[in-house]
Amino acid sequence: MPSSSNTSVASRLAQAATSGRSVFAVLLPITFAVFLGFLAIGMVLPVLPLHIHGTLGMGTWVVGIAAGAQFAAALLSRAWAGAMADTRGAKTAVVSGLVMAAAAGLAYLLSTQFNHEPGQAVGLILLGRVLQGCAESLIVTGALSWGVGLVGPHNVGKVMAWVGIAIYGAYAGGAPLGVHLHGEPGLCGAQGFAAVAGACVMLPTLAWGFIAWVKPLAPSGVQRMPFYKVLGQVWVPGLGLALSSAGFGLLTAFIPLLFTSRSWGNPSLAFTAFGVAFIGARLLFGHLPDKVGGAKVALICVLIEAGGQAMIWLAPTPVVAFVGAALTGFGYSLAFPGFGVESVKRAPPQNRGAAMGAYVAFLDIALGLINPGAGALAGVWGIEAVFFFGTLVVAGGSLVALWLLWAVPVAEAGRS
Repeated sequence: MPSSSNTSVASRLAQAATSGRSVFAVLLPITFAVFLGFLAIGMVLPVLPLHIHGTLGMGTWVVGIAAGAQFAAALLSRAWAGAMADTRGAKTAVVSGLVMAAAAGLAYLLSTQFNHEPGQAVGLILLGRVLQGCAESLIVTGALSWGVGLVGPHNVGKVMAWVGIAIYGAYAGGAPLGVHLHGEPGLCGAQGFAAVAGACVMLPTLAWGFIAWVKPLAPSGVQRMPFYKVLGQVWVPGLGLALSSAGFGLLTAFIPLLFTSRSWGNPSLAFTAFGVAFIGARLLFGHLPDKVGGAKVALICVLIEAGGQAMIWLAPTPVVAFVGAALTGFGYSLAFPGFGVESVKRAPPQNRGAAMGAYVAFLDIALGLINPGAGALAGVWGIEAVFFFGTLVVAGGSLVALWLLWAVPVAEAGRS
């Protein structure tokens, strides 16, 4: 493991490299590349069920398999993405992710040539979903590791804040863009799923142009720690991320059903309120995890997010639910980098890419477990019970934050 003096020198070099420019300026091309890469992923989400169920005539269980394939691929490829970022360089990981994202678009595009043979079309779509899942892992893990390497570990909260803005902004913008392309003629007159697939090829290719000139980081020459050991070092802040992610997952999956059950009309403003509060919090307060400490920020923000879930649970009117959605977005926005700062403290510098991959994997695990459990709960106790469940789960993140405030990071303890 490198000595504390070597780590300190690396940190000072990164700080000096950014002294003449703001952190935002350094991260901008990487952030924009992440945005374009995830815009391609976000565009597919709302139109995939329409295409598989409507155009191809397949059952809803096939829709579920296709939707879950990306999640499974993302989760299973986190260790591989972290290894690539550490041993071959973070830029290589991001570029590889963009190439896979474009390849996923090609698989989707090819599938449209087999609309009269639904089995073959679904096979190609599943290939595209797996490629997009791997692309997601590589782009996120590489971008986080690359950003921290360029601006220094003292700015890890800012890196996570800006990368998060790119990801969730892309999801928010990708859904309506995908629906528009699906219903209107797009590039070269393409329409339907073919238009969306074509955009999925172009956007990652365009993203590559924004990072081609950004300097790469030399891969670590130090022997890497096995991924399971890195996972063991970041599991506590990872658990905090998993618990705090419940609010995001439950809102996106169940708020439409809540509005339908109460005849409140269109729930789209709830998503808008969540997104505006999420991005606003990161723009205004994204520096706080680095400045005052990740655990302190996470403690306050998970309580805010839990309050938002409780407001949705008890909401007597749509307006109260909108406010609850905004509080959920505000709290979750800073809980992510808050716990993330703590995860970086717990892993040695040469394993930073693996640590990022392990930390983000807890988001995949949370969304894969919490939503199905909440769905079963709703079937017994009603849709309102989902947000009571969310209140309890998110509030549990405060216990993790308190533990992090008291505990000494392993990596720091080893250097003392």
